[in-house]
Amino acid sequence: KEADITKDETTAFLNLTTGAAGTYVVGLSTKSREIALKAAEFNEYLREDGLPDTLEERRKTGELEKDAKERYAKHVKAILQVGKAQTDDYKAILGYPVELVPQQNPYKLKKGDTMEVLCLKDGKPLADQVVLAGREESGKIKTSPELRSDAKGIVKLKLDGSGKWYVKFINMSKLADPNLNYESKWTTLTFEMK
Repeated sequence: KEADITKDETTAFLNLTTGAAGTYVVGLSTKSREIALKAAEFNEYLREDGLPDTLEERRKTGELEKDAKERYAKHVKAILQVGKAQTDDYKAILGYPVELVPQQNPYKLKKGDTMEVLCLKDGKPLADQVVLAGREESGKIKTSPELRSDAKGIVKLKLDGSGKWYVKFINMSKLADPNLNYESKWTTLTFEMK
């Protein structure tokens, strides 16, 4: 319920009461919004947020100096562990336009393990998608090397330490609309590793 969500300037908080012990998936999907960015800002955003293919396409078509207007929506998931009983709920598919689905329960994994994560778009595996990942360690973000999904939509993430982990991607499409240049769909998966 919307009443269970509070937010400040940069973060949204979900007040949640869980039931029995197990592995839970919590998701939130936002309404679409539009944003206009100057060319330099848009190019920097593409560089920083894992969209090298869109940046290269802008370079090839001579659009690096062109401002951009984008429609975007965010689709986030968190995996929580309550108590010791681990369940298969971690792999629930919520049916978002884009989604990340772990193929192993992250709460069964340990430092040094590799976790496979499935990238979906419209419920189908998404190949060749750039994926970013990292973890919070001592209050700082440590990023992993950039990943790309394989032909089956899978990325393999090396879990090199404990902390709060995130995996994310932005899937961006160019639009033919004269008033809107791009549509992007953001997805994030978070979990914690002790």
